[in-house]
Amino acid sequence: MAVGFHGMRGQRGVTLFSLLFWAIVVGFAALIGMRVLPTVNEYFTIKKAVDKVAAEGLTTVPEIRAAFEKQKQIEFSIQSISGKDLEVTKENEKVVIRFAYDKEIELMKPVYLLIKYEGQSK
Repeated sequence: MAVGFHGMRGQRGVTLFSLLFWAIVVGFAALIGMRVLPTVNEYFTIKKAVDKVAAEGLTTVPEIRAAFEKQKQIEFSIQSISGKDLEVTKENEKVVIRFAYDKEIELMKPVYLLIKYEGQSK
C-alpha cells in the first residue's frame, strides 16, 4: 500500500537561511553590547565620583574641581571628562554637581554609535 502525498506529515525545522540570519542578529547585538558596556561602566564610575565629591562638603568651585581630579586619578576608567567639565551650582543651600558628555563608539567603519550621558550629584 503506497502512502500518498496527503498522508505524509510536513517536516518542521530550522532552515540554514534562518539559522544564519539569527546568528548575524545575535552577533551584531553582542558586538554592540561589548562596545557599549565599558562606556556604561565609565558613566557609573563618574557618577560615583561626583556623589563622593558632593558629599565632602566643599563650597568653592575650584575645590570641587580639584577634588574630582583627585578621584579621577584614583579611578583610572574615567577618561571622558575632567574637573573643568563639571557644572557646579547651589540649590537650597546644597552644592549640586552636574556633568554631561558624548561618547562616540565605532561599531565598524563607517558606522558609529553616539551616546549622550548626563548626570548630577544626589
